[in-house]
Amino acid sequence: MPVVLENLGKRFGDGAPVLDDVNATIGQGEFVALLGASGCGKSTLLNIMAGLEAPTSGALEVPSDGAAFMFQDAALFPWLTARENIELALKLRGAGKAERRAKAGELLDLVHLGGAGDKRPHELSGGMRQRVALARSLAQDRQLLLMDEPFAALDAITRDLLHDELERIWKETGRTIVFVTHNVREAVRLGQRVLLLSSRPGRVVREWHVSEEHRTDAGLAGQLTGEITARLREEIRRHAK
Repeated sequence: MPVVLENLGKRFGDGAPVLDDVNATIGQGEFVALLGASGCGKSTLLNIMAGLEAPTSGALEVPSDGAAFMFQDAALFPWLTARENIELALKLRGAGKAERRAKAGELLDLVHLGGAGDKRPHELSGGMRQRVALARSLAQDRQLLLMDEPFAALDAITRDLLHDELERIWKETGRTIVFVTHNVREAVRLGQRVLLLSSRPGRVVREWHVSEEHRTDAGLAGQLTGEITARLREEIRRHAK
């Protein structure tokens, strides 16, 4: 089912609204990048979609089985191996031991870490830890995957490699993905659509469709990146006044 946000608002206590009148529809199997300046409410919106926060106003429709969440920090248990970190998510779903081991192996293969299942987090690079975190998110077997700047702390080369991996996994699994970032190039590289949130209070003020031509033509991608960057700067300047 699609994700539908209708006139969604959020404020904490008596403070100014963080989100106000957010409207968006995200189709099943769609990859949407959510872009905005720091502090505009992107993470708060993801938390609401995940059921971690309740909206103050408006309505929200998400798949009945909820959402899986992937954070900027891999947050792996250091005393568990990569395989065991993934198996833990499966155990919480009620999977038996044999099923957990088989499924964890499949997910490690999916993220190209089939030979690293017995390594602990300190033995893995930052990019490898994020792949394990992605596999753990997929182990929750939810149609909706929410990703909150998962590659922000990685170097540029590793980030580019993981962009390719994530796109491949998205196409193979058919997940609906909402990917939060403040990196315009990353948003254009990954999203079928890019939604721009205004500075506080956050609301969707613009969206762009990203065609396959934008993915394969560096010139077109650069033009779109420049257009989105200019609009983002307008929002930042407006908020600074």
